[in-house]
Amino acid sequence: MTQKLEGKVALVTGSGRGIGQAIALKLAGEGARIVINDLDADPANETVEMIKAAGGDAVACVGSVTAPDFAERYVKTAVDAYKGIDIIVNNAGYTWDDVIQRMTDEQWYAILDCHMTAPFRILRAAYPVIKAKAAAEAAEGREVFRKVVNISSVSGLQGNAGQINYSGAKAGVTGMTRALAREWGRLKVNVNAVAFGLILTRMTSADAKAGATVKIDGRDIRIGISPDLLATHAQRCPLGRAGTTEEAAGAVYLFCSPESNYITGQTVAVSGTP
Repeated sequence: MTQKLEGKVALVTGSGRGIGQAIALKLAGEGARIVINDLDADPANETVEMIKAAGGDAVACVGSVTAPDFAERYVKTAVDAYKGIDIIVNNAGYTWDDVIQRMTDEQWYAILDCHMTAPFRILRAAYPVIKAKAAAEAAEGREVFRKVVNISSVSGLQGNAGQINYSGAKAGVTGMTRALAREWGRLKVNVNAVAFGLILTRMTSADAKAGATVKIDGRDIRIGISPDLLATHAQRCPLGRAGTTEEAAGAVYLFCSPESNYITGQTVAVSGTP
């Protein structure tokens, strides 16, 4: 059976771990060549090796998506390795929570930079590559669709106490998705978003030790959720549990597949709830 993404080139930010890694593995399993990204070299290279071990093809571009020069470097990695870009998944992200009266400007801008400015820069840097490819295909009378999938959150759809920075940024992702869908439709690019609910990763693990942190851009960011919160979510969720990274990746894949060629500008909640 033919792999649906055979020969496609996919950029997936934050793909050294968690949801991003699951997305990269899913797309690679369908034949895409993947440009992996992570803050740290070890997880990025681990994902590359996992893809290669399964018979796929991948390269890594290590670094923070918020670095001013990252977008151009990331796009260049894809073009140098694979001569084009077909899929962009803006997945890299994290939360840095607090109520508004205690939230600092640093917290506010860090989250907006990661979730909105970084995707904006990547998409802007990719435009010349995509435009040139689309023009060449149109001249040949071929209709080739490309895909952008932006990762949003139910916090951006509904709001969440203690996450005014994250909720605001993820709501902005929805607006950015709709605007770009209108701009890039002429280039045969479908631009959609998925809004995740509670997906179990190292960042949301109930098994994380109290006070556990990870280092992101030189900052110690708290991770984990309380077992009580996880239990409450299970009670309220019609499906009775949090989602898995594989389920999250499956939703992203839907918007990368040929079946989504006439869907654009949409944000779909992937949360186990209506």
